[in-house]
This record gives sequence, structure tokens and C-alpha cells, in this order.
Amino acid sequence: MSTPAPNLINAERLTKTYGTRTLIDEQTLGLGRGDVIGVVGRNGDGKSTLLGLLTGRVEPDSGRITHTGAVSIGTLEQADEFPPTATVRDVIVGGEPDHAWASDPEKRAVVEHLLAEIDLDAELGRLSGGERRRTALVALMLGEHDLLVLDEPTNHLDVEAVAWLAEHLNALQDRSIAMLVVSHDRWFLDAICTRIWEIHSGLVDAYDGGYAAYVLARAERARQAAANEARRQNLVRKELAWLRRGAPARTSKPKFRIEAANRLIENEPPPRDRLELQQFSVTRLGKDVFDLKDMSYALPDGRVLFDRLNWSIGPGDRIGLVGVNGAGKTTLLRLLAHELDPDSGTVKQGKTLRLGHLSQAVTELDDDERVLESVNRLKQETKLATGREATAGQLLEEFGFTGDKLVTRIGELSGGERRRLQVLRLLMGEPNVLLLDEPTNDLDIDTLNVIEDYLDRWPGTLIVVSHDRYFLERVCDVTYALMGDGSCVLLPGGVEQYLDHRRNRVLTDSPARTAPAAEQEDAGPSPADTRRARKDMARIESQLAKLAERIDKVHADMAEAAADYQRLADLQVTEADLVAQTEELELAWLEAAEVVE
Repeated sequence: MSTPAPNLINAERLTKTYGTRTLIDEQTLGLGRGDVIGVVGRNGDGKSTLLGLLTGRVEPDSGRITHTGAVSIGTLEQADEFPPTATVRDVIVGGEPDHAWASDPEKRAVVEHLLAEIDLDAELGRLSGGERRRTALVALMLGEHDLLVLDEPTNHLDVEAVAWLAEHLNALQDRSIAMLVVSHDRWFLDAICTRIWEIHSGLVDAYDGGYAAYVLARAERARQAAANEARRQNLVRKELAWLRRGAPARTSKPKFRIEAANRLIENEPPPRDRLELQQFSVTRLGKDVFDLKDMSYALPDGRVLFDRLNWSIGPGDRIGLVGVNGAGKTTLLRLLAHELDPDSGTVKQGKTLRLGHLSQAVTELDDDERVLESVNRLKQETKLATGREATAGQLLEEFGFTGDKLVTRIGELSGGERRRLQVLRLLMGEPNVLLLDEPTNDLDIDTLNVIEDYLDRWPGTLIVVSHDRYFLERVCDVTYALMGDGSCVLLPGGVEQYLDHRRNRVLTDSPARTAPAAEQEDAGPSPADTRRARKDMARIESQLAKLAERIDKVHADMAEAAADYQRLADLQVTEADLVAQTEELELAWLEAAEVVE
């Protein structure tokens, strides 16, 4: 079995406090070559602070951080510091002309996938925030670094770009490049991570594997500890049940212990009863929600987004919308909400429709108001669609607004907190139709769990635009794609079908890149198969080490209980069970090793 590589960064008894709040409390951590660690936790719990401490940008109050050798660290932060007069070309390739940098196929692939619509000679001061963000990401990808520190790298990327970025980062990991990643995109975390660090209450809990394995381990820890956080545990179990019963595409992800997962979810019902919710929705909405007939819409520059589109959306439909940036997803939501008028055709709304539209901008909040005042002014008490009475205070607590946060001025809230408040206020209006435009922006995973749980019980029509593949698959029943030719088509195979379509389109446009069929058949395991096998091997080795410790402990107990025959018999049964588990894992390790070899 492989020998662990020496750590690039070691942190011993690390502590960092701001004011009266300790974000990191005497934590000891290590990061080695090839490690891809996802950092998760609620907004404000210290994720970005931990990244700053480990990279040397933030000084600890106590403890020691050591870097092995001359470690090159590249960082993607929430805001860049590029000079506004610098060009994209200056930042990503040091001003090199196209014929110089484009001769490198790796550089060319990164630029093509992440900056396809951006003029490389454009000044950064003239770009949008999203375009500057992608430029910073490309500059980082093209640098020669031993460690990449990525703070929300999927922001401003569409679902196709996120999938490509995951593949590219997996390729970098194969070259032993380490990564620290803060992201709320759970599909992305599951696709790239070898470990998860969860930050909470000043502690950093480590979990082996990607996001799916983290959910399992977290649920097991919660069950074993019998914690009082009953609601949070239920959300974790519900999410785990969905992961195990989810889309067929998930079967290619690193597998966690099937037996343990099945025990945890055996009494957990599906996230939602689709038939019951749809029947309830019909009573609230009638038979018609939206009816688009021969609807066309073009941008001022003449580009046609929708060409004689016909589409009927009914009560209880839960629709995810995907498409490349600029395909018209936000425009379609605005047309449905009657914020825009079509050039021709009609967009008809149902008579009983009560619309809630979550836009990407957070503009309807009054910065001078306090959080509790803002919610009380909207509605002191709301009755949720399920009939459950909920005071404003209860909803605020569910969405993470407690203590001092209740009397904080809205203008002093973080971007994630403002987004949470925006979603809460929208839901308190008791809409029966929700149009959500990038609802996951700036939200932490725990808050996303709360929103998903609420939507599981919400009987209405839901249309979601999001680059967050996990959220789309979690809350929506069907997926539609804007194909860029004026059409909107149903995807029975979901997001994976859309990505396959986009890949095939690229291959069709570039036939020279396609290997002959016979050559592909003889190529052996794909790079993705090899990466998954290596992840499986690393996870199994960790489990084998823990089993070996348990077996040694049993042997020590057996020596002490030599005269207690009943105790000895019980220990022998335990030993046999542990040995059987070890043999099963060793077989799985050998199967994975065959793929790697």
C-alpha cells in the first residue's frame, strides 16, 4: 500500500479570535501533496479565516504554522486586486501573444472553457464582476503552484463550466497538486475532494472522502452522539436518503459503506410525496399556471433568445433550467413574471397565481432597517403551506438569524446573510409559484439544507435557474435546457444528458480531437475511472487502519479476559466480525488497485 506523502503545510494548536468570538480554537491540521480538501461550515464560522491562516495571509493569535520547503501557493479570493488598466492577457499569460501561449494545449483548454466570450485585450476595469472572477480563476489555473486555495471557485460559472473545472482539477490532483476549496456547490465538492473539513464552534472536524461520504459520517456521528440538534440531524438523514436514492448518474461517485447507509435511511421516507404535493397544488392554482404560445424574444443586438416557443407549465411542476451563460435563463424568468414583454406571442399566467420571484440582485432590502423589524413589517406571523403556524422569530431561527443578528442593521450583514434574509422574506409572502434565479449564491450548505427541507413540504410550481447541479437535482423533478437556438427542450436524463449534448457538440465541431473507435476501445480505464479508483484506495486504506486499531484493542481485551469465558466468547465474535470487514475492504482495495495499474 502507498506511503503517505509529507505534508506541505502543518498547523499546530492554531487559535484565532475576533473580538469575543473564537473562530479557530487550538486546532491541529495537516495538508499533503495531492490532498484535495473541501472546507464547509456556516457563513461566518471561519472558513475564509482558516484559509488565510494556512496560507500566511492571516496571523494566528497562538499556535504554529510551518510550510515544507519552498511551497508555491496560488489563491483565488472573493475579490481580486488587479489594476483596472491591466488587460486580461496581462493577467493570465503575462501579455504573451496568442501564438505563444496557445501552443500549449493545457493553457488553450483552460482559456477556451473559462474565457471563451471575453476579449483577452479588454481592460479589467471594463469587465463585469463575474468576468473579472473568471479571469482570476484562469490566472490561477495557469500558474505553476504546489497548492491551490480556492474560495468559491464555481461562482459565476454555468453548470457546463463547473463540470469541466472539476475534471481539470482532478487532472491537477493526479500531478500531486494539493487544493483547499471553500464551496457551497456540493456536487463540485463530491467530484473533486479526497477529504472534508467541517468548521463549527471553533473546531475543525475531518472526514475522509467527498461530500457524499461526509454526509454519511456526519449522520453516523450525530446518531452515535445522540445530540440534541434533532432538526439538524433530520435534515442530514433526509439528504443522505436522497443521495442514496438519487439520480443514476450518482452511481459513478465514490461509494460509501452501503450497509451503514441503508441502516441509517431504512425508516426515512422519500424527501417529498410528489403526488400529494401536486394534488394540493391543483387546489391552490387550478389547472393552468403558465401558458406560452408562439412566444419570441430577441435582445437589442438582434440575437434571438426564444423563437416561437410553446410551453405549458402546470400546478406542482418542479422545473430546473440549465443553459450556457447568455442563453436567456434569467430573461425567461422575467418574461414569466411579466417583468418583460415578448416581441410576439403570449405569456399567459393563471388567474390564482401568487408569484414569488427571487432575483440575483438583493435590492429590495432597506439597509437602515434591523433584521427583525424588516421581517415583522412584512408579516408578524405566517401560516406555512402545510398549515403549520410559524412566528417570524421561528422562521428567523431556522434561517440562522438569532441573538445579536436579530437587531443587526441589514446594511451590516454579509452577502450570504442578506441572501438568506431575501429568501426568508420571499417565502413569508406565501407564494404558490416560485421563480428562483441562482438561489444558492452566497449561501452555506446548512442554509441550503433548510431551504431544501422547506421546499420538500411546499406545494406549488417551482422553476429554478442555477449552476448548482446538486441543488437542481435535489429540489426539481424535471430539467429543461435552453439550447441557444431559440428552443427550450425537456431533458429526460437531467443535467448529465445536457452535459453529454454539449460534449458531443464540441466533438462534432472539432472532429480532429476524436480518437478512432478502435483506439478508444484499447485505451483501458479512463482518467476519471483512475481518479475514482485512487480515491477509493485512499478511503479504504484509512478504514483499514482504523479496523487494525480496533482489532489490536480486541486482542488486548482478550488477553485481560482469559479467565472470563463468556467475555472471551463475546470478544471472539467481535474479532471475527472485524476480520471479515477487513477482508472485504482488502478485496475492494485490490479491485481498485487493478484499475490504477
